[in-house]
Amino acid sequence: MPKDLADFDTLRPRTLTMRRPDSTDGAAVWELVRQCKPLDENSMYCNLVQAEHFADTCVVAEMDGEVVGWISGHMIPNKNALFVWQVAVSPKARGLGLGRRMLEHLTARDICTEATCLNTTITKDNEASWALFRSFAREIGGKLSDRAHYTRDTHFDGKHATEHMVTITLSQSATAQTAQAA
Repeated sequence: MPKDLADFDTLRPRTLTMRRPDSTDGAAVWELVRQCKPLDENSMYCNLVQAEHFADTCVVAEMDGEVVGWISGHMIPNKNALFVWQVAVSPKARGLGLGRRMLEHLTARDICTEATCLNTTITKDNEASWALFRSFAREIGGKLSDRAHYTRDTHFDGKHATEHMVTITLSQSATAQTAQAA
């Protein structure tokens, strides 16, 4: 392909959409997560079930029809808390603020209106996740705190780094502002 045509293709406006997933997204989500080290890979079946059973608390982002972003999450039973399990952004969509935009999209959904906090776990060395959740907390005016939660020796039999429970406060006004912006 001539260079001028290749450059034109990269300058072409891209269409980005965010939506609830469905079971047909499972394979594409699985492949996306595999591209996003250091995320833990789950089975394709797990991603299919997440997309189908937890669609209201998961997000798929598509650029020109291709899955380039994913958030898996759920409301924690008997608590006013949203738990975000994984955030994946394709290398093709990095630098667009997509991770934060998907979090904003998710927290603006009706199912999350009762959530007073967002929880996630992050290993200390996952700089990209720390940056994402700190940016999100700043954007919504939430307070971020963390503490060791799933520890290397107690929970992972020494085979995985300690996961820190990150908690971000979600105020109703911040959630409403995010909903208006989305």
